[in-house]
Amino acid sequence: MGHRGRVNIRYCFSMFYNVTMQAAKTVSITMPPDLLIKAKELAQREHRTVSELFREALRRYMTSDVEWNTLLKRTRGQGRKMGIRNEADVERLSDEYRRNRRG
Repeated sequence: MGHRGRVNIRYCFSMFYNVTMQAAKTVSITMPPDLLIKAKELAQREHRTVSELFREALRRYMTSDVEWNTLLKRTRGQGRKMGIRNEADVERLSDEYRRNRRG
């Protein structure tokens, strides 16, 4: 048993760490039992291994992070052009926009 009555389950899976070499390393992660059950069920429904599921989840997470950072850079640049320096400026512009739409 883990801390405070929780059961920690270790599940090992293979993950490609270098795409060009196609060499796999086994890593160990700890997760709550209910999450592992859900992951196994999802992998089975999608006809793939839990390892494939985790690799795909990590790829998607990393991709979305890149997309988010790109969006932030673009919107921050546009905000600077508009004279937005802080959240108060955003609130002020938002309030002005709402007033103009109603008016």
